[in-house]
Amino acid sequence: MNLGTPLKPGATRLLLLGSGELGKEVAIEAQRLGVEVIAVDRYADAPAMQVAHRSHVISMLDRDALRRVIEQERPDLIVPEIEAIDTAFLIELEQAGQRVIPTARATNLTMNREGIRRLAAEELGLPTARYAFAKSLEEMRAHVEQIGFPCVIKPIMSSSGKGQSVVRDASQVDEAWRYAMEGARGSSDTAIIEAFVNFDYEITLLTVRHSAGTSFCPPIGHIQIKGDYHESWQPMAMTPAALKEARRQAEAVTTSLGGYGIFGVELFICGDTVLFSEVSPRPHDTGMVTMISQNLSQFELHVRAILGLPVGDICNLAPSASHVILAETSADAVRFEGLEEALSVPTSKLRLFGKPDTRPGRRMAVALTQGNDTDEARSRAERCAHGVRIV
Repeated sequence: MNLGTPLKPGATRLLLLGSGELGKEVAIEAQRLGVEVIAVDRYADAPAMQVAHRSHVISMLDRDALRRVIEQERPDLIVPEIEAIDTAFLIELEQAGQRVIPTARATNLTMNREGIRRLAAEELGLPTARYAFAKSLEEMRAHVEQIGFPCVIKPIMSSSGKGQSVVRDASQVDEAWRYAMEGARGSSDTAIIEAFVNFDYEITLLTVRHSAGTSFCPPIGHIQIKGDYHESWQPMAMTPAALKEARRQAEAVTTSLGGYGIFGVELFICGDTVLFSEVSPRPHDTGMVTMISQNLSQFELHVRAILGLPVGDICNLAPSASHVILAETSADAVRFEGLEEALSVPTSKLRLFGKPDTRPGRRMAVALTQGNDTDEARSRAERCAHGVRIV
């Protein structure tokens, strides 16, 4: 891989589709290697736009707008960082010679829960929770009766827990269907019904496909609230048998998806039993902990891998944790208070994302800490996060 000089004719250009907090860190790591970064999102002044060389504000579901940006920028790499993209158009672009990270097929399959679940369970034979798909309320009622209570209902196309609910009896089914359809992205009209898994814990196994093969980060434990990541820690203690099986499943699904880059593979763990849940072909929100826990963060690993550069050994530096900082109200101007209190917590670091406005529940920052063990790291991260006030 030869890398050019930014803003020169021979520059290596990376087009970032999605410019939130994860995209911002990808942009920073790419720029450290002299890559010219163009950030795209549906709103102005998104976090990655604030550090990119150039930016564009478009709907990435609008293929004509996306085509105009690509023709103007002529990128060497198209790097999707969110799911709200016309992924069918990415397939066309790849067929025409554009390089999509990790592959256009991977981006298209993982955007749709039906596609990735059928790949994992029916093609690769990976163990999952029992599931069914429904295109109508009547069809969902029938599947819920077969799967039983409690069960989890989600739209097949959504993110950050939108449209997801746990149904515990028949009286909740109609509302769960309505909520799933309201939370669905685009014109999606299908929901997935999953048997509720009484897992011991769930993990994200960050899996890196690179020029020398496949590497794994230490497993990350995490807790979700309303289907969205709330805190994560690394390493998550696992039995050798469970870790071996988790790696087997992660390698199977990422090998099938192909391409280079980092994948966030989500798995349920019950003793030594591992159930596949989902996979994202990009840096994962629970993986923000790697900004303090590893010698190479998930963002640096992602950029190295997609550029064809060596990844090397991935080391956990210390037991570490992350904890989100959420907005409680809507505001056009954002200010943070309590930073002195938050950063007085031992080993603490803060990442304030720079999002231009708030709404209830919007993730605005993250606290990062280390500890002598993960319990101490988690306690410190919570204290740090709770010290910050958004006004």
